[in-house]
Amino acid sequence: MRRTFLAAIGVATVLSGATSAARAGEQLSAEQARAFVIGRSFSFSCFEGSKGSGRVYADGSVAGIISLRENPARFVRLPPNTLRVRGDAVCGFVKGMTFEPCFDVVKTGPGSFRGSLAGVQTMWCDFDRVGGERPQVASRRRSRSHVAEEASAQ
Repeated sequence: MRRTFLAAIGVATVLSGATSAARAGEQLSAEQARAFVIGRSFSFSCFEGSKGSGRVYADGSVAGIISLRENPARFVRLPPNTLRVRGDAVCGFVKGMTFEPCFDVVKTGPGSFRGSLAGVQTMWCDFDRVGGERPQVASRRRSRSHVAEEASAQ
């Protein structure tokens, strides 16, 4: 369970990052980290062998694929407010945990960062941005009549 939690938080941390003005090796503030990762996809690999990819959403939810060491990959979805900004820290909340771990986020390149458990630099995950930029657009269901109205208006 602990490894699953750390891997899920790793996806979540993926899901935290940097402003374009930040230099490689610079520790990011929580707000810089949030701005760097929201709506973007990242692949990750961690110190203990877990790896995967995922996306962090503006509501703090996370969705992605995690593979713990040699185990098969599986889809994980964490609810809204899993990732939270607490003062100057990015923290992960998972119901049932006795503590809320926080993370240090250090930009390592233009589209990459390292997230480590705050104060424990030996427990880390490296994240690399994947794919192109996609704007976050809320999709809506449209009825046929609405589509027909739009077409006739043009």
